[in-house]
Amino acid sequence: MRRIHYRYQRTLANPAEVSGVGHVTGVPARVRLRPAPADTGLSFVRVDLKGAAPIPAKAASVSDTARRTTLGRGVESVTLVEHLLAALAGMRVDNCLIEIDGPEVPGLDGSASGFARAIVAAGVVTQPARKPVVSVGTATTVCDRGATITVHPAADETLRISYVLDYGLGSPIPRQSVSFDVTPETFARDLADCRTFLLESEAVALKGQGVGTTVDWSDLLVFGPRGVIGNRLRHADEPARHKVLDLIGDLALSGCDLAGHVVAYRSGHSLNVDLSGRLATQRERFERAGHQGLAAATTAERERPKLRVFRAA
Repeated sequence: MRRIHYRYQRTLANPAEVSGVGHVTGVPARVRLRPAPADTGLSFVRVDLKGAAPIPAKAASVSDTARRTTLGRGVESVTLVEHLLAALAGMRVDNCLIEIDGPEVPGLDGSASGFARAIVAAGVVTQPARKPVVSVGTATTVCDRGATITVHPAADETLRISYVLDYGLGSPIPRQSVSFDVTPETFARDLADCRTFLLESEAVALKGQGVGTTVDWSDLLVFGPRGVIGNRLRHADEPARHKVLDLIGDLALSGCDLAGHVVAYRSGHSLNVDLSGRLATQRERFERAGHQGLAAATTAERERPKLRVFRAA
């Protein structure tokens, strides 16, 4: 991993609150986003549980990636975090304490737009501490059962994400490909409003398991044999755009301010988090090497013979 640039860290100017219903549990849910000091990152805390410890939004905290990303374990876990994390990362909020009063982030309309609007309303301020913009030194690939994600080294400090969605011949969701340079402006305009999607057969199976029983099909994008049921697409390629949104949220778990070109084919939360974990490991090694280099330089400076300067009388 190598450093491309630096930028100053950011947090919220004011607290923000978002309420709704959890898509998984079907119970009311509320998150309160609070400004946080520099270098503290993003973390969740269950305020409904007395003495619950904060859960860092890191790949190491992930406990489940089945159809969504879950952080923490047991009764203190928090699920469906990816849309909120995507909004924070997409709007470049580096440090935030997320107080949540239950086990699930509000599902809203299945997109990140409600969280993005709350962040804009709260405002974002620059903090004095800097954060390195980093890139991989060589292309890094993760793959599983035909799905792949590759991070290519950066030519500049831009993060570009390309996604190819392909459910095969006969799928009611057509093959789609999208590519975006990720900035707060492009995230808010092109990605934040893109909703969760699933096949009709998947929706029926999940409701049979007691998941999403309070969610009407018009609340999400449900694809039947003839296309979207009881709803309309916001973008012709909304499913592929939502996959980019999910990827931004899961990549936030790496702790990296990443530059380069991320190219994903058919990836989901499991592969996204796998990549985040690998990037986090590379980042930690990079930071340790930097600290060791700084310490060695400081020691060499102390041990360097002092130059004596004689001035003419």
